[in-house]
Amino acid sequence: MNAETGLLSLWTQGDWVTRAVALLLLAMSLASWVVILVKALGLRQAAAQARALPAFWQAGAYPNGLALLGADAPNHFRQLALAAQAADEHLSTRLGNSSVTTPEGNALRLAALDRNDWLTRCLRGSMDGATAQLQTGLAVLASVGSTAPFVGLFGTVWGIYHALMAIGAAGQSTIDKVAGPIGESLIMTALGLAVAIPAVLGYNALVRANKHVLAQLNGFAYDLHALWLTGARVTPVQLPHKD
Repeated sequence: MNAETGLLSLWTQGDWVTRAVALLLLAMSLASWVVILVKALGLRQAAAQARALPAFWQAGAYPNGLALLGADAPNHFRQLALAAQAADEHLSTRLGNSSVTTPEGNALRLAALDRNDWLTRCLRGSMDGATAQLQTGLAVLASVGSTAPFVGLFGTVWGIYHALMAIGAAGQSTIDKVAGPIGESLIMTALGLAVAIPAVLGYNALVRANKHVLAQLNGFAYDLHALWLTGARVTPVQLPHKD
């Protein structure tokens, strides 16, 4: 396919609708690739942060462990650790103050607060924030993957319509008159698929990677909950190896 019967011809000979569809497909492609690259870099950073978890548990002192988790942002593991620490400090401070009241002036029965439930709620709030941030941009990929083929198909139908109108006006229907315009119109379908396929593959890959990161975050949150509730994380049970 040369320039005279390819994309250049499609652009130069097409009307404003054809050009608008081509520009829309280009914008959708750029948006999907930006999301894929940005999210891939973020997941790579999260994987590097997860590798610091063993050092966190071996640090001895909690502030030293926080330092080993790193200060780069976003760091969902560090945020979880900070959320657990803040929840414990807040509850301990309030329990030690017998004169605490609500904004309405009612006395609080802080002694009746369940420490387990309080820590769980605070950690869950941090987990929800991490989940929302990890899923940011996936809607763009899902939208591009589901709509790009139809956008390309619309461009194809529009191009074929104009090609048939031109053939009817010329009064000739030979193959050499039909092949060029129809072939150029079908390029729009190919462009739609070329935009949709990377978006769908990228979406599926990012969803799988997000599930892995969330599983690590859930495990870390469970260990933090045990640490602040009992003073030590739950030691994994080592199953005996079979010969």
